[in-house]
Amino acid sequence: MPTQLDQLKQYTKVVADTGDFASMKAYAPQDATTNPSLILKAATMPAYAPLVDQAIRDAGSGARLDQVIDRLLVVFGLEILKIVPGRVSSEVDARLSFDTAATVTKAREIIALYAKAGVPRERVLIKIASSWEGIQAAAQLKADGIRCNLTLLFSFAQAVACAEAGVQLISPFVGRILDWHKKNAGRDFTPTEDPGVKSVAQIYTYYKKFGYQTEVMGASFRNKGEIIELAGCDLLTIAPALLGELAASSDPIIRKLDPAQAAVADLKKVSFDEKSFRFAQNEDAMATEKTAEGIRLFSADIVKLEQLIAQKRG
Repeated sequence: MPTQLDQLKQYTKVVADTGDFASMKAYAPQDATTNPSLILKAATMPAYAPLVDQAIRDAGSGARLDQVIDRLLVVFGLEILKIVPGRVSSEVDARLSFDTAATVTKAREIIALYAKAGVPRERVLIKIASSWEGIQAAAQLKADGIRCNLTLLFSFAQAVACAEAGVQLISPFVGRILDWHKKNAGRDFTPTEDPGVKSVAQIYTYYKKFGYQTEVMGASFRNKGEIIELAGCDLLTIAPALLGELAASSDPIIRKLDPAQAAVADLKKVSFDEKSFRFAQNEDAMATEKTAEGIRLFSADIVKLEQLIAQKRG
Protein backbone atom coordinates (compact mmCIF):
# COMPACT_ATOMS: atom_id res chain seq x y z
CA MET A 1 0.00 0.00 0.00
CA PRO A 2 1.49 3.40 -0.93
CA THR A 3 2.15 5.88 1.85
CA GLN A 4 -0.18 8.77 2.46
CA LEU A 5 2.50 11.06 1.03
CA ASP A 6 2.59 9.05 -2.19
CA GLN A 7 -1.20 9.02 -2.35
CA LEU A 8 -1.36 12.78 -1.79
CA LYS A 9 1.08 13.36 -4.65
CA GLN A 10 -1.42 11.69 -7.01
CA TYR A 11 -3.88 14.56 -6.46
CA THR A 12 -1.75 17.50 -5.32
CA LYS A 13 1.69 18.97 -5.92
CA VAL A 14 3.59 18.63 -2.64
CA VAL A 15 5.84 21.52 -1.69
CA ALA A 16 8.45 21.53 1.09
CA ASP A 17 7.91 24.32 3.62
CA THR A 18 11.47 24.52 4.91
CA GLY A 19 14.90 26.00 4.41
CA ASP A 20 16.56 22.70 5.32
CA PHE A 21 18.03 20.92 2.31
CA ALA A 22 18.18 17.47 3.93
CA SER A 23 14.41 17.48 4.48
CA MET A 24 13.81 18.39 0.85
CA LYS A 25 15.97 15.52 -0.34
CA ALA A 26 14.19 13.09 1.98
CA TYR A 27 10.64 13.82 0.79
CA ALA A 28 11.17 14.68 -2.91
CA PRO A 29 8.76 17.64 -3.18
CA GLN A 30 7.93 19.33 -6.49
CA ASP A 31 8.62 22.86 -5.23
CA ALA A 32 9.95 24.53 -2.09
CA THR A 33 8.90 27.65 -0.22
CA THR A 34 10.95 29.82 2.10
CA ASN A 35 10.21 32.84 4.25
CA PRO A 36 12.29 35.08 6.52
CA SER A 37 11.61 32.88 9.55
CA LEU A 38 12.74 29.71 7.77
CA ILE A 39 15.83 31.38 6.31
CA LEU A 40 16.71 32.85 9.71
CA LYS A 41 16.43 29.42 11.32
CA ALA A 42 18.62 27.84 8.64
CA ALA A 43 21.14 30.70 8.64
CA THR A 44 21.84 30.21 12.35
CA MET A 45 22.66 26.50 11.86
CA PRO A 46 26.40 25.69 11.56
CA ALA A 47 25.78 23.57 8.46
CA TYR A 48 24.62 26.62 6.52
CA ALA A 49 27.22 29.10 7.75
CA PRO A 50 29.18 28.81 4.46
CA LEU A 51 26.12 30.00 2.52
CA VAL A 52 25.80 33.06 4.75
CA ASP A 53 29.48 33.79 4.24
CA GLN A 54 29.06 33.34 0.48
CA ALA A 55 26.17 35.83 0.39
CA ILE A 56 28.28 38.40 2.24
CA ARG A 57 31.19 37.88 -0.17
CA ASP A 58 28.99 38.02 -3.27
CA ALA A 59 27.31 41.25 -2.18
CA GLY A 60 30.63 43.00 -1.59
CA SER A 61 31.88 45.13 1.28
CA GLY A 62 29.99 48.23 0.21
CA ALA A 63 26.57 46.58 -0.08
CA ARG A 64 23.63 47.65 2.05
CA LEU A 65 22.23 45.11 4.51
CA ASP A 66 19.09 44.64 2.42
CA GLN A 67 21.25 43.80 -0.60
CA VAL A 68 23.11 41.16 1.41
CA ILE A 69 19.76 39.71 2.53
CA ASP A 70 18.69 39.50 -1.11
CA ARG A 71 21.90 37.64 -1.90
CA LEU A 72 21.26 35.29 1.02
CA LEU A 73 17.74 34.51 -0.22
CA VAL A 74 19.08 33.77 -3.69
CA VAL A 75 22.02 31.68 -2.43
CA PHE A 76 19.55 29.49 -0.52
CA GLY A 77 17.20 29.48 -3.51
CA LEU A 78 19.94 28.30 -5.86
CA GLU A 79 20.75 25.39 -3.55
CA ILE A 80 17.07 24.50 -3.29
CA LEU A 81 16.70 24.49 -7.07
CA LYS A 82 19.42 21.83 -7.24
CA ILE A 83 17.09 19.59 -5.20
CA VAL A 84 13.55 20.31 -6.39
CA PRO A 85 12.52 19.96 -10.05
CA GLY A 86 10.06 22.85 -9.91
CA ARG A 87 10.06 26.29 -8.33
CA VAL A 88 11.41 28.07 -5.29
CA SER A 89 9.63 30.94 -3.55
CA SER A 90 11.77 33.83 -2.32
CA GLU A 91 10.19 36.58 -0.24
CA VAL A 92 10.31 40.35 -0.58
CA ASP A 93 11.13 42.22 2.63
CA ALA A 94 7.86 42.29 4.61
CA ARG A 95 8.59 45.88 5.66
CA LEU A 96 7.68 46.86 2.10
CA SER A 97 4.19 45.34 2.34
CA PHE A 98 2.43 48.71 2.03
CA ASP A 99 4.65 50.16 -0.70
CA THR A 100 3.76 48.98 -4.20
CA ALA A 101 6.64 50.69 -6.00
CA ALA A 102 9.28 49.51 -3.52
CA THR A 103 7.93 45.95 -3.68
CA VAL A 104 8.14 45.96 -7.48
CA THR A 105 11.71 47.28 -7.36
CA LYS A 106 12.81 44.70 -4.79
CA ALA A 107 11.18 41.84 -6.73
CA ARG A 108 12.98 42.89 -9.91
CA GLU A 109 16.29 42.99 -8.01
CA ILE A 110 15.78 39.45 -6.67
CA ILE A 111 14.82 38.13 -10.11
CA ALA A 112 17.89 39.83 -11.60
CA LEU A 113 20.12 37.98 -9.14
CA TYR A 114 18.54 34.66 -10.12
CA ALA A 115 18.90 35.55 -13.81
CA LYS A 116 22.58 36.36 -13.31
CA ALA A 117 22.97 32.86 -11.88
CA GLY A 118 21.30 31.37 -14.97
CA VAL A 119 17.92 30.57 -13.42
CA PRO A 120 14.90 31.18 -15.70
CA ARG A 121 12.01 33.24 -14.36
CA GLU A 122 9.56 30.36 -14.48
CA ARG A 123 11.49 28.59 -11.71
CA VAL A 124 11.15 31.45 -9.23
CA LEU A 125 8.10 32.76 -7.39
CA ILE A 126 8.43 36.11 -5.64
CA LYS A 127 6.59 35.99 -2.32
CA ILE A 128 4.67 39.13 -1.40
CA ALA A 129 2.25 39.78 1.47
CA SER A 130 -1.42 39.91 0.42
CA SER A 131 -1.96 43.57 1.25
CA TRP A 132 -3.75 45.70 -1.34
CA GLU A 133 -0.39 47.25 -2.23
CA GLY A 134 1.23 43.83 -2.52
CA ILE A 135 -1.49 42.57 -4.85
CA GLN A 136 -1.09 45.62 -7.09
CA ALA A 137 2.67 45.03 -7.15
CA ALA A 138 2.07 41.45 -8.24
CA ALA A 139 -0.14 42.68 -11.10
CA GLN A 140 2.66 44.96 -12.31
CA LEU A 141 5.24 42.20 -12.00
CA LYS A 142 3.04 39.81 -13.98
CA ALA A 143 3.23 42.25 -16.88
CA ASP A 144 7.03 41.89 -16.67
CA GLY A 145 6.78 38.10 -16.77
CA ILE A 146 7.63 37.80 -13.08
CA ARG A 147 5.50 35.24 -11.26
CA CYS A 148 4.39 35.87 -7.68
CA ASN A 149 3.28 33.87 -4.65
CA LEU A 150 0.94 35.99 -2.53
CA THR A 151 1.48 34.96 1.06
CA LEU A 152 -0.11 35.86 4.41
CA LEU A 153 -3.52 35.31 2.84
CA PHE A 154 -6.41 34.87 5.27
CA SER A 155 -9.58 36.15 3.60
CA PHE A 156 -11.82 35.52 0.64
CA ALA A 157 -11.44 39.17 -0.37
CA GLN A 158 -7.66 38.76 -0.57
CA ALA A 159 -8.09 35.63 -2.69
CA VAL A 160 -10.52 37.26 -5.12
CA ALA A 161 -8.33 40.35 -5.51
CA CYS A 162 -5.33 38.12 -6.24
CA ALA A 163 -7.23 36.18 -8.89
CA GLU A 164 -8.45 39.38 -10.56
CA ALA A 165 -4.86 40.65 -10.61
CA GLY A 166 -3.75 37.49 -12.42
CA VAL A 167 -1.44 36.38 -9.60
CA GLN A 168 0.35 33.10 -10.31
CA LEU A 169 -0.20 31.50 -6.90
CA ILE A 170 -1.68 32.22 -3.47
CA SER A 171 -0.80 30.71 -0.10
CA PRO A 172 -3.81 30.69 2.29
CA PHE A 173 -2.54 30.09 5.84
CA VAL A 174 -4.67 27.22 7.11
CA GLY A 175 -3.06 26.77 10.51
CA ARG A 176 -2.97 30.43 11.47
CA ILE A 177 -6.67 30.73 10.64
CA LEU A 178 -7.29 27.76 12.94
CA ASP A 179 -5.14 29.33 15.68
CA TRP A 180 -7.28 32.48 15.68
CA HIS A 181 -10.58 30.61 15.82
CA LYS A 182 -9.37 28.24 18.56
CA LYS A 183 -8.32 31.22 20.68
CA ASN A 184 -11.56 33.11 20.10
CA ALA A 185 -13.92 30.14 20.37
CA GLY A 186 -12.10 28.58 23.30
CA ARG A 187 -12.21 25.13 21.72
CA ASP A 188 -10.50 22.92 19.18
CA PHE A 189 -11.89 21.99 15.76
CA THR A 190 -11.88 18.67 13.94
CA PRO A 191 -10.27 18.66 10.48
CA THR A 192 -13.68 18.53 8.77
CA GLU A 193 -14.89 21.67 10.61
CA ASP A 194 -11.50 23.42 10.64
CA PRO A 195 -12.04 27.09 9.60
CA GLY A 196 -8.70 27.15 7.76
CA VAL A 197 -9.61 24.07 5.75
CA LYS A 198 -13.01 25.55 4.92
CA SER A 199 -11.40 28.80 3.77
CA VAL A 200 -9.07 27.03 1.32
CA ALA A 201 -11.89 24.82 0.04
CA GLN A 202 -14.05 27.92 -0.59
CA ILE A 203 -11.25 29.67 -2.48
CA TYR A 204 -10.40 26.57 -4.53
CA THR A 205 -14.05 26.05 -5.47
CA TYR A 206 -14.50 29.71 -6.45
CA TYR A 207 -11.37 29.73 -8.62
CA LYS A 208 -12.29 26.54 -10.45
CA LYS A 209 -15.93 27.58 -10.85
CA PHE A 210 -15.03 30.83 -12.60
CA GLY A 211 -11.97 29.64 -14.48
CA TYR A 212 -9.25 31.59 -12.69
CA GLN A 213 -5.78 30.27 -13.45
CA THR A 214 -4.30 31.37 -10.11
CA GLU A 215 -2.94 28.33 -8.26
CA VAL A 216 -4.09 27.62 -4.70
CA MET A 217 -1.44 26.37 -2.29
CA GLY A 218 -2.60 25.62 1.24
CA ALA A 219 0.08 26.53 3.80
CA SER A 220 0.82 26.71 7.53
CA PHE A 221 -0.61 23.39 8.68
CA ARG A 222 -1.06 22.44 12.32
CA ASN A 223 -1.89 18.76 11.89
CA LYS A 224 -2.02 15.99 9.30
CA GLY A 225 -5.82 15.99 9.29
CA GLU A 226 -5.90 19.45 7.71
CA ILE A 227 -3.71 18.21 4.87
CA ILE A 228 -5.84 15.12 4.24
CA GLU A 229 -8.99 17.27 4.10
CA LEU A 230 -7.39 19.35 1.33
CA ALA A 231 -6.25 16.47 -0.86
CA GLY A 232 -6.81 17.63 -4.43
CA CYS A 233 -5.81 21.26 -3.81
CA ASP A 234 -3.46 22.51 -6.54
CA LEU A 235 -0.50 22.52 -4.16
CA LEU A 236 0.12 22.09 -0.43
CA THR A 237 3.29 23.37 1.25
CA ILE A 238 4.09 21.12 4.19
CA ALA A 239 6.70 21.26 6.97
CA PRO A 240 9.11 18.30 7.33
CA ALA A 241 7.51 16.97 10.53
CA LEU A 242 4.12 16.57 8.82
CA LEU A 243 5.73 15.20 5.66
CA GLY A 244 7.25 12.57 7.93
CA GLU A 245 3.85 11.70 9.40
CA LEU A 246 2.38 11.28 5.93
CA ALA A 247 5.32 9.13 4.84
CA ALA A 248 4.93 6.91 7.91
CA SER A 249 1.27 6.01 7.27
CA SER A 250 -0.43 3.91 4.60
CA ASP A 251 -4.01 4.77 5.55
CA PRO A 252 -6.09 5.63 2.48
CA ILE A 253 -6.53 9.23 1.33
CA ILE A 254 -9.60 10.30 -0.62
CA ARG A 255 -9.59 13.31 -2.94
CA LYS A 256 -11.64 16.06 -1.29
CA LEU A 257 -11.20 18.98 -3.73
CA ASP A 258 -12.08 18.35 -7.36
CA PRO A 259 -12.52 20.75 -10.32
CA ALA A 260 -15.55 18.85 -11.63
CA GLN A 261 -17.40 19.32 -8.35
CA ALA A 262 -16.36 22.97 -8.18
CA ALA A 263 -17.72 23.59 -11.68
CA VAL A 264 -21.29 22.85 -10.56
CA ALA A 265 -21.09 24.74 -7.23
CA ASP A 266 -23.81 27.33 -6.64
CA LEU A 267 -21.68 30.49 -6.38
CA LYS A 268 -21.95 34.10 -7.46
CA LYS A 269 -19.01 36.01 -8.88
CA VAL A 270 -17.82 39.00 -6.87
CA SER A 271 -15.27 41.75 -7.42
CA PHE A 272 -13.33 44.21 -5.28
CA ASP A 273 -11.88 47.63 -5.94
CA GLU A 274 -9.56 49.18 -3.37
CA LYS A 275 -12.33 50.68 -1.23
CA SER A 276 -14.47 47.55 -1.12
CA PHE A 277 -11.39 45.37 -0.55
CA ARG A 278 -10.28 47.42 2.44
CA PHE A 279 -13.79 47.39 3.90
CA ALA A 280 -14.18 43.62 3.44
CA GLN A 281 -10.79 43.04 5.02
CA ASN A 282 -11.70 45.33 7.92
CA GLU A 283 -14.96 43.42 8.45
CA ASP A 284 -12.98 40.17 8.81
CA ALA A 285 -11.35 40.50 12.23
CA MET A 286 -9.36 37.29 11.84
CA ALA A 287 -7.91 38.30 8.47
CA THR A 288 -7.11 41.82 9.67
CA GLU A 289 -5.34 40.59 12.79
CA LYS A 290 -3.47 37.66 11.24
CA THR A 291 -2.27 39.60 8.18
CA ALA A 292 -0.92 42.37 10.39
CA GLU A 293 0.64 39.88 12.80
CA GLY A 294 2.28 37.95 9.97
CA ILE A 295 3.82 41.09 8.49
CA ARG A 296 5.14 42.07 11.93
CA LEU A 297 6.67 38.63 12.55
CA PHE A 298 8.34 38.40 9.13
CA SER A 299 9.61 41.96 9.48
CA ALA A 300 11.10 41.15 12.89
CA ASP A 301 12.90 38.12 11.47
CA ILE A 302 14.33 40.24 8.64
CA VAL A 303 15.75 42.55 11.31
CA LYS A 304 17.29 39.54 13.08
CA LEU A 305 18.80 38.40 9.78
CA GLU A 306 20.28 41.86 9.29
CA GLN A 307 21.76 41.70 12.78
CA LEU A 308 23.28 38.30 12.00
CA ILE A 309 24.78 39.64 8.78
CA ALA A 310 26.10 42.75 10.53
CA GLN A 311 27.83 40.62 13.18
CA LYS A 312 29.45 38.42 10.56
CA ARG A 313 30.63 41.43 8.58
CA GLY A 314 32.26 42.79 11.72
